Amino acid sequence: MPEDPTNPSADLKPRLHGEMLSTSLLAFLKNWNAYGYELAQKLAASGMPACDSGTLYRTLRQLEKSGMVASFWDTSESGPARRMYSLTAAGDLFLAGWITALQNYQSVLQQAMTGWANLVSPGAPAPEPHNSTNQHNQE
Repeated sequence: MPEDPTNPSADLKPRLHGEMLSTSLLAFLKNWNAYGYELAQKLAASGMPACDSGTLYRTLRQLEKSGMVASFWDTSESGPARRMYSLTAAGDLFLAGWITALQNYQSVLQQAMTGWANLVSPGAPAPEPHNSTNQHNQE
């Protein structure tokens, strides 16, 4: 439920989910094994949008089912056993493909932003973004 009923998008914040969450988890597992709790801490510390723990563990289970992540019970420390996650060869291959795709996407965004900046003269306000909803309402 939004906090401000007059502005329903006031409390909407980006959330980390889907392929970006999967890719982020695989990237964190690239060079070290980790517990789910450690991965949650890494995500939070990285400045990525929030992700609830249920979504994180569901994503890890899906990655394991798809063969991109392996897990085992770590009993080396005192206390209860904890599930440790590691990247598999398939996960590493998937991650490499995503890194290439994200680099291409970054290039496209950079070109678009450079083009946008060239359209706006220094000191002038930026043009209003295209809003298809308003256009449809006016027709």
